[in-house]
Amino acid sequence: MMELLSFRCSSSYQFAWVNCKVVEKGLKLRRSKLFLNGKRRLVYSVMRPGWNLGAYDHLNGSEIRNLYEQQGFLSGMRAEVAADNCNHYGTDGVIGLGGISEKVDSVEKVLIPGLPDGSDGNPESPISSGFWEWKPKFTVHYEKSGTENVGSPAVLFLPGFGVGSFHYEKQLKDLGREYKVWALDFLGQGLSLPSEDPAPLVKDGKDVSEGEDLMWGFGEETEPWAEELVYSVDLWRDQVRHFVEEVIGEPVYIVGNSLGGFVSLYFAARYPQLVKGVTLLNATPFWGFLPNPITSPRLAKIFPWAGTFPLPAKVRKLTELVWEKISDPESIYEVLKQVYADHSTKVDKVFTRIIEITQHPAAAASFASIMFAPRAQLSFEETLSRYIKNYLCRSQDVPICLVYGKEDPWVKPIWGLQVKRQVPEAPYYEISPAGHCPHDEVPEVVNYLLRGWIKNLESKGSIHLPLLDDPEYPQYGDSWDVEFIRGGSRKSVSVHLFGSKFSIWNKISSFVESQVVNYLLCGWIKNLESKGSIHMPLLDDSEYPQYGDP
Repeated sequence: MMELLSFRCSSSYQFAWVNCKVVEKGLKLRRSKLFLNGKRRLVYSVMRPGWNLGAYDHLNGSEIRNLYEQQGFLSGMRAEVAADNCNHYGTDGVIGLGGISEKVDSVEKVLIPGLPDGSDGNPESPISSGFWEWKPKFTVHYEKSGTENVGSPAVLFLPGFGVGSFHYEKQLKDLGREYKVWALDFLGQGLSLPSEDPAPLVKDGKDVSEGEDLMWGFGEETEPWAEELVYSVDLWRDQVRHFVEEVIGEPVYIVGNSLGGFVSLYFAARYPQLVKGVTLLNATPFWGFLPNPITSPRLAKIFPWAGTFPLPAKVRKLTELVWEKISDPESIYEVLKQVYADHSTKVDKVFTRIIEITQHPAAAASFASIMFAPRAQLSFEETLSRYIKNYLCRSQDVPICLVYGKEDPWVKPIWGLQVKRQVPEAPYYEISPAGHCPHDEVPEVVNYLLRGWIKNLESKGSIHLPLLDDPEYPQYGDSWDVEFIRGGSRKSVSVHLFGSKFSIWNKISSFVESQVVNYLLCGWIKNLESKGSIHMPLLDDSEYPQYGDP
């Protein structure tokens, strides 16, 4: 494989790291002293006027080969680089998707365990429900399993929009056999809806909310406990923080689907000391439409309402119309058909639980508050940047695992690949067929991957990542036909893993490279300041090499 990490000092000078390693069926090498024993060499090259590598930010393997061969990027070097086997590379600080190739030489079959059902003497882990009073009138519903597994890691599942902890029943029953597992309902969703009307209707000086078929939150005045209530990402982040501190009582592996994925990453970036690892299941990369009053106070003032109670009159009318449509059982069923790629998946329980939620008198107003809530203080991109900053500075080491359903109609896999591109050491598993909720559609596979990933982290790498027999990460991608037993018959899905090399040596190597880059920069600046009387770094002769010397 070849890895090209370039640092452009000007339009005339280019410093580049070239990682060279022979991989099976990968590179055909010719007449190059650089391709020796997979070692890393520093190449210094003076470029012809007019060259601008900024145009090559996203080259594929074939284009890089043309750059090498046609423009003489490296002196005396000609290499046939397989077009689909080009590793991560960067120009001008941009990492391309070259290292996330979908080329697969072979497909292996792997048989994994099915879900426990007690038929083979392997019973399910029982689930228990509870309610936790976070603040007065703020009661949070959660489910737990395996809490008797003292000494085992704690795992917390966060649901997507419109569902709740029930959506992780298959994880709690299975993973609860080994781990301490929790799943909670966000405030304003699931069974964490308020038990009192936050803005009751008043008629003739009398509260008429109770005993009548009315929707809560449609009154003119807000109850004192709900004056600052708005169901937003920032509220849910704080909810998760206090739940981890007060209920779980130890750092957790946090797993989030869709909206829960956003909150998981947001929470981990803000409170990394409470998180041991993050798994994103088709995480939505955006949430909220209105500006945040803390980060954009002037812009936020333009909008008269941002999800607080009471709902304005126009919003109440709009909510009634929209809610009548989206809460209709036929509409809910159509949405489930859309987000589940395998229509043979049984969704009866999920469907029934969603219907129950929509019938709660607080559901409609809570929906309106969520839809009009301001954006989070940090966007998904900013949250990821903060995570990367924490990770690079090693102030907190919070690994990420990515598990995405390939056929998701809402959060396309490209969003997961963008996270992968920015966090290349994160394993990325793509399951097909699977849609927006892979944990419920193919729980056997998701549980298998989660269990293996946690074991890999807990063992500090001595246990390989799931689906990897070789401790070396795949540089490009491998696919498996993963089979499991469900309902007495065998099912199969395809799992594609995009991997990245990552080791202690990589960390040390990156540090050394940064020191060399500083040396090159200083030398280059001295050369310019001295008007050429001080040679460029690594040059003992004022005669510049035309193409490159190693």
